[in-house]
Amino acid sequence: MALIVQKFGGTSVGSTERIDNVAEKVAGFRRDGHDVVVVVSAMSGETNRLIELANAIQEQPTPREMDVLVSTGEQVTTALLSMALHKRGIDAKSYNGSQVRILTDDAHTKARIRSIDDARIHADLNAGRVVVVAGFQGTDEHGNITTLGRGGSDTTAVALAAALKADECQIYTDVDGVYTTDPRIVDGARRLEKITFEEMLEMASMGSKVLQIRAVEFAGKYSVPLRVLSSFEAGPGTLITMEDELDVEAPTIAGIAFNRDEAKLTVLGVPDTPGVAYQILGPIGEANIEVDVILQNIGEEGKTDFTFTVGRGDLPRASAILERTVEELGAAELRVDPKIAKVSVVGVGMRSHAGVASIMFKALAEVGVNIQMISTSEIKISVIIEEKFLELAVRTLHSAFELDADPELAGYANA
Repeated sequence: MALIVQKFGGTSVGSTERIDNVAEKVAGFRRDGHDVVVVVSAMSGETNRLIELANAIQEQPTPREMDVLVSTGEQVTTALLSMALHKRGIDAKSYNGSQVRILTDDAHTKARIRSIDDARIHADLNAGRVVVVAGFQGTDEHGNITTLGRGGSDTTAVALAAALKADECQIYTDVDGVYTTDPRIVDGARRLEKITFEEMLEMASMGSKVLQIRAVEFAGKYSVPLRVLSSFEAGPGTLITMEDELDVEAPTIAGIAFNRDEAKLTVLGVPDTPGVAYQILGPIGEANIEVDVILQNIGEEGKTDFTFTVGRGDLPRASAILERTVEELGAAELRVDPKIAKVSVVGVGMRSHAGVASIMFKALAEVGVNIQMISTSEIKISVIIEEKFLELAVRTLHSAFELDADPELAGYANA
C-alpha cells in the first residue's frame, strides 16, 4: 500500500467538529492499509489571535519570542486530531517540530528547512501508527523554536513527503483545486485538472494563496507528486506535475494570479553611477526584506530614479532604511505608494506562443488600466497597477485569454 502525507489547513481543522471530520477521512486511508503522516495547521483564526496578543504587549514583538508564541497553535491541533483518531480505534502519535527534529536556519518568522530526521516517523509507521506532525515550525541548531512563515505547513508537508519518499502529498484546503484565478472575483474561473510545477511556482509567487511558494519549490525539486484537494467535498482536485506529463494541447495561459499585498518605493534623484543599485538594495536585503519588481529609469544629467516593490508588511522597515540611504547618497527624496497591486498571466505555453504581452497590454488599455511597472520571466508577465483597478484587470485578462468556463459550468467554478 501507499505512503501518503496529508496536510490539513486552518479552515479544515477550524472546530472540533471539523477535526472529527478530518480524523474520519484519515482513518479511512489507514483502514485501507495505507501508511499516513498528517501535517496540520493551527485552527482557523488562532494564529491571528496569537499575533494580536503579541502586538498588545509589544509594538514590534521580538522575533524569537513571536515564534515561541505562534508555534503553539499547531501543537493544539496535533493533540486534538490524535485524540480524535484514538476515539476511532486508530493508533496515532503527535509531534511538534522539535520532536520530529525539523532542523531550520535561524531566520525567525521566515526560517528555511535544512534537514529532517525521519527516524521516529518511520518507527511509528512500522508500528502501524498514524503520525500527526505540527506544521509551520522547526528548531535551529541551538534548539530555538522557529517558524516557516505564513502557509509554512504546506512546506512542512512537502518536505516530509520528500524525506519519507512518499507516494503522494495531498494538500487539503477550503478549495477543491487550483483555479485559473480566484472564483470570488471571476464567476467563470475554472478548476485545472493539471498544472506544472513551474506554473504553480509562478502562480504562488505572484499571489495565488492556494500553496506556499516554498512548498512548490520543494515538490518540484524532489519530484514529489502533489495534489490539491477539498476537505469538504469529494473530487479529483488538481495534480501538480512535470511539464512533459501535460496535454500537448494545453492552453497558452494557465491562469491569472494577483497580489494586493504590495507597496512601491521610489528614490528620486539618485546619482547615476556604478554600484548605486547595490547601495539601495544591499541594506534592504540585509534586513531580510524580499524585493519584487525593480525599475531604474534612464539617467539624465547624472541623475536617475530607482523604483522597486516589497510586501506591504515590510514597507515601514524598508522606508526607514531608505530614508538613511537617501541621505547617504544625496538623493532628492523618497516616495512611497502603499496602494498598488500586481497582476500576472502565467503559462508554460508562452515559451512557444508569441503575442501574449500585446494581448495583455491591449486588454488593459481598453479598460483604462494604467501600467506602472512590468516584470517578465520565461512563463509569466506581471504588471504593477493601482490597487483600485485590481479586480477589473483580473476579469479583463481572464476573458482576454479565453479562460472563462462555459456558462453551464460557472456554478461549479464557484462551488
